[in-house]
Amino acid sequence: MRRVVTTHDADGKAVVHTDDQVPMADFPGASEWDARSAVLWTTGAVPADNAGDLVGGDRPSGATLSGGSVLRVTELGPGFTSLMHRTLSIDYIAMLSGELELELDGGSVVRLRPGDVAVQRGTNHLWRNPSQDTPCRFVVSMIESEPILIDGQRLEQTM
Repeated sequence: MRRVVTTHDADGKAVVHTDDQVPMADFPGASEWDARSAVLWTTGAVPADNAGDLVGGDRPSGATLSGGSVLRVTELGPGFTSLMHRTLSIDYIAMLSGELELELDGGSVVRLRPGDVAVQRGTNHLWRNPSQDTPCRFVVSMIESEPILIDGQRLEQTM
């Protein structure tokens, strides 16, 4: 994935800080899966520091980043199905290519196509590429969220 990052020069003019390629890597610990992703940028805090924080491409992160945000591109191979899982985050998913199914533990299944956007709000879900011959690719921005309480019970993260 090509990544272009902007900043300001000493005179306050907008300039390109980096224009580079970020390789897609297999999901950690799951090389047998046909799934890969690339973290494109992170912020160490929300609101973000656009004046000085230029390490967003190198900051270690998991699915989310405590107090910050993570932007990644993910590609799922034909027939890939994730485990049912919940993250303590709000996720903005924008489809780039192929098709992707979002299945919720309540039984809903929604098919997403290029140009579609899903807002995933800490629900228990899985992702499925329904195609048997075409990968799907999407961009996801994940921002840490408060835990969800239902009838006094905290819904825990499962990944």
